[in-house]
Order: sequence, then C-alpha cells, then structure tokens
Amino acid sequence: MHEVSRYPVCRRCIQSPEPLTAEFFCVSCRTPFQNAFPLDSEGRCAVCRSGMSGFDAAYTFGAYDGVLRDLVHLYKYSRIKSLAQPLAGFLTRAMPLDERFDAIVPVPLHWLRQWKRGFNQSELLARALSRRTGIPMVTSLSRARSTSPQAGLSNQARRRNVTRAFRARPVEGKCILLIDDVLTTGSTAAACALALKKAGAPRVAVLTVARADRRLSGRPLVPFESTLGESSQNAQ
Repeated sequence: MHEVSRYPVCRRCIQSPEPLTAEFFCVSCRTPFQNAFPLDSEGRCAVCRSGMSGFDAAYTFGAYDGVLRDLVHLYKYSRIKSLAQPLAGFLTRAMPLDERFDAIVPVPLHWLRQWKRGFNQSELLARALSRRTGIPMVTSLSRARSTSPQAGLSNQARRRNVTRAFRARPVEGKCILLIDDVLTTGSTAAACALALKKAGAPRVAVLTVARADRRLSGRPLVPFESTLGESSQNAQ
C-alpha cells in the first residue's frame, strides 16, 4: 500500500504547501509584515519589544491558508491522525539550523478536551518530530485549568483566557522547543513559554506547522471541497 493512501489526500496536495515568505519578518517571532514600519532598528515588532511574546523565538513552516490550512483541519477536526507524519515533515523543514534544543515539549490540552477529541494534535506532532530529530519529547506542561477555545476571541481576550492556564515540571537548564499546530496571536505559546521559564528553562522557542498571516486578513479562505476535493478522489 502506498504511504499516501493512509489518508484521503493525494501526493500533490501533500507536497504543494510552500514555506512562508515575506520581505519583512520580525527577527524574534517571525511575524511577516508588508513593510518595515512595524519593526525597530533591530528588526523586532512592537509585541516582542514589549516582552509580551513570552518566548524567545518562533519558527513556522507556512501560512495558515489554502491547502496547508485544510490539511491542518483534516488532521485536527476530522481526526485523520496519520497526517501527523507529513505535518511533522513540515516542522522538520522549518527547524532552525543554528539552534540546539534539549527537549521537545507539546502544548497540552485540558484532559476533557483531549478526551472529546481523542488525541492531542500537538503531542502527536511532537512525537513524530522527536523520532525524526532524535531530540527527546517530554510532557513537561499541563493545563492548570480549562479554558475557552481561542478561536473567535480578540487578541486581548486570548491573552486573558490563557493567563496562568499552564503548569510546568522542572526543566532546569534545558533549551525547549515548544510544538503546536498553528500560531495565531501567540497567546497560548506565550503562556506556555512563561510557565517553562518559571520551571527553569533558559530559552523557549516555538515551532508550528502554520501561522496566521496578518497580511492575508480579510482575504477569503479557499473552501475545503475545492482545495482538496480532487485529492480525496485520487486517494480512493
């Protein structure tokens, strides 16, 4: 059986997502911008200058749009868990070559949400990435309380929603690579990073499959059927 037949997506769609590109990026959080105006002389955006990001760096493969968005939705909401493997391949391609990490840590779900979904999408990605890189995965983070879904909340509401929502076991002296599927405003990643730093991590970098690209705001997303409909037929 061909490897791609394990999920309802053809090889062309699996291979089609492209890395996120932009002429201007924040050097810390890698947020793409249309011009250099939001960046200071060191190339940092206002959020990173204020220290609100919580993490030291953020890396991502592509924009949360088109085929990549649909692949994430298939994986996360349609529970096509085998997609963790190709998505972890995107994570591997996005990893920085000049950084060393001691541990890979997935963003945790509250136990009730994980029970309803059946799995933690970030943990499956982290395990697959650990196997590819040899960096050990540790479940150092846990949810201290249940939170409302972040989708649909304003930036400020997202930050309030995850304040003190995470606890971390000791990670003294370990440089951490924090794994999640999508980076939107960075509020969840920031809360996780702060918990890990309180637990002794000197550096926390975030790695995601995709990130919301503010340059695409207001642009309609491609419907799932028109993007992957042909792929599903080819995979039958």
